[in-house]
Amino acid sequence: MKLLVTGGAGFIGSAVVRLAVRRGHAVINLDALTYAACLANVASVESSPNYCFEHADIRDRDALDRVFAAHAPDAVLHLAAESHVDRSIDGPGTFIDINITGTYTLLEVARSYWTAEGRPDHFRFHHVSTDEVFGSLPADPAMKFTEDTAYDPRSPYSASKAASDHLVRAWAVTYGLPVLLTNCSNNYGPYHFPEKLIPVVIVNALAGKPLPIYGNGSNVRDWLYVEDHADALLTVLTKGRVGRSYAIGGENERSNLELVQTLCTILDDLAPRADHTPYSSLITFVTDRPGHDARYAIDPSRIQAELGWRPSVTVEEGLRLTVQWYLDNEDWWRALQQRAGVGTRLGAPE
Repeated sequence: MKLLVTGGAGFIGSAVVRLAVRRGHAVINLDALTYAACLANVASVESSPNYCFEHADIRDRDALDRVFAAHAPDAVLHLAAESHVDRSIDGPGTFIDINITGTYTLLEVARSYWTAEGRPDHFRFHHVSTDEVFGSLPADPAMKFTEDTAYDPRSPYSASKAASDHLVRAWAVTYGLPVLLTNCSNNYGPYHFPEKLIPVVIVNALAGKPLPIYGNGSNVRDWLYVEDHADALLTVLTKGRVGRSYAIGGENERSNLELVQTLCTILDDLAPRADHTPYSSLITFVTDRPGHDARYAIDPSRIQAELGWRPSVTVEEGLRLTVQWYLDNEDWWRALQQRAGVGTRLGAPE
């Protein structure tokens, strides 16, 4: 299968690119190379005859038309997006422009291409979204997001992703475009851009800096190892039912405080401090961000029952793999720390 992956130089996108190439798919990586993109993320496959890169923006209709005409993809895996909630609070306009207008432009180009090709049955447009579109859950562990949960976005980021989800569904109903949608829980793992919680904690700990946690650390997330997510996305693309949405979760709920404490314990083991004080002594609680959802959790029953997918690692196993990766790849994250705003906690009230 020939796959056009948008945002393939980003965190999740690059994991999909690497896995798809290893599995023998031909991959066109289309990326605008904005601040969070890094071509080093796909260096392991860049010499493969099954890989090529297109530097283009999903808002650029002419560029997209050219890419579709040149490569004739069998499927689109749409991951290009602005994704950092903190940045969306400080600058929502970029999120509206890229996540909504960009998705609209990509849908129109895909529809035109699909129509010109005779509306082939095998074509797929797979839109990758987030569980944040569903809002916030109460503490009750029995309550989880499903594919039927009503949308209730609380941040500019999640609102922009909700809007793009609705566009994809509308293009399916109105124009017949064969679409698939997925909504995932919080990802983590290798190549995670060092502005999100887990990489910020790791690199700050190694530098002896405070480990910032919003509020009292009670916010709960369901953590999904990025390579498991890439496997799930390719499973949905190749086996999923057209028009269907699939919720992808790691079945690993942890509060932010529990998560950071686990990271500290792993770091104590793998990279102990010279004075042997625990990394947990660096934990610092900071002013909570506006609209901070209390809890996310996904019920992945549909993807398990219909497609046979399950995550391969627990959060403790995945975090250990992630910490070791950061210890082994210091040159990668140190170079990215020089980019604007990286490593700081943005979006706090004035």
